[in-house]
Amino acid sequence: MNKAKFVKVFSAVLLILAAVYFLFQNQINSLIGFGPAENFVSYKEFYQQVSEQKIQSANLKKDKIIFTDGTDNIFVTDNPDSTELKEFLMRNGVSVSEEKDFSQTISFVFDLIFYGIFAAIIVLVFRKFVSPNTFKVVRKTGVTFKDVVGMDNLKRDMVQIMDIMKNPSAYEKKNIRMPKGILLEGDPGNGKTHFAKAMAGEAKVNFIPAKATDFESMFMAIGPMKVKLLFKKARRKAPCIVFIDEFDGIGTKRNYSGSAIETENTRIVTALLNELDGFEANKGILVLAATNSIQSLDEALVRPGRFDAKVRVPYPDEESRIKLAQMYMKGKNPEDEVTAQKVAAVSKGWSCAKIESSLNRATLIAAQQGREKFNLDDIKSASLEM
Repeated sequence: MNKAKFVKVFSAVLLILAAVYFLFQNQINSLIGFGPAENFVSYKEFYQQVSEQKIQSANLKKDKIIFTDGTDNIFVTDNPDSTELKEFLMRNGVSVSEEKDFSQTISFVFDLIFYGIFAAIIVLVFRKFVSPNTFKVVRKTGVTFKDVVGMDNLKRDMVQIMDIMKNPSAYEKKNIRMPKGILLEGDPGNGKTHFAKAMAGEAKVNFIPAKATDFESMFMAIGPMKVKLLFKKARRKAPCIVFIDEFDGIGTKRNYSGSAIETENTRIVTALLNELDGFEANKGILVLAATNSIQSLDEALVRPGRFDAKVRVPYPDEESRIKLAQMYMKGKNPEDEVTAQKVAAVSKGWSCAKIESSLNRATLIAAQQGREKFNLDDIKSASLEM
């Protein structure tokens, strides 16, 4: 061991020994008999001297009392462990000190450890429910309008909005502001989420996806806090698209005399109103919200100026169903009779998701029956199971 390392180790050992002695100096002194001599007196004599105010200081230990009378002499007597002893001493002008025994010290240390662990758990739980990473920023969605079948009118309307996001100054000169929000209404499975991703990919802007369950919590007031967190992040990442799926799960009509759950929902809606009203024109933030029913949403939330456009996402028409059938049948093995046109005819009134699921299920039905190819009857059977 070199000299420098030896000095460091020796210094560390000395510090540890000094700390141990400082914490347990009284116990150590008692063990090794170090300290001034103590003269024993009876407790009765001690009590009398206190009453006559002849005692200057007293150190209360677990089983004895060490006291002085103002001279260099140190005396000791038994400790009766009375609850009124300390008050009696202080009333008679005695300077009182108490010494905690080893078990009390250990108890204090364990209390500190317990409260430290408890505080750490509280912090971890809070960060879990209100974490800056709750809402992820997606740089590239990997989806564009080319990947969206149909919805041509909707695409055309969105192209202009994306142009405003990317060139706000040009439209500001014309006194045109970008819409704050757009509501996508449609039955489940018709591609609202897919369209939102495609719009972000087409615009080449940041995309922050969220869903109603992201704002739910077992603790009150966490939901509104998450709303503020979401829009705070959106402002930092502008230009961006904020997409809230299952919007009817948090934007329902407010009920001021309802249960605790309804009260929390009211707070979330109020937080949404405040955030949407806080947007300034042409700040590059667009809120896309998907819902199955606009009628269930709070009227103040969906009024013009907050959500400027309400777009219906319909079931795919025949042309769209043909394109969807061609896309979903890639890699599958249909019978010759199963053409995209016939699938489109069979699937009239189906959602995009149902068409995909029916074709996938039809392939499984054929495999279960030992056939390599599926037919139209398999598709019809599959649809009845949904």
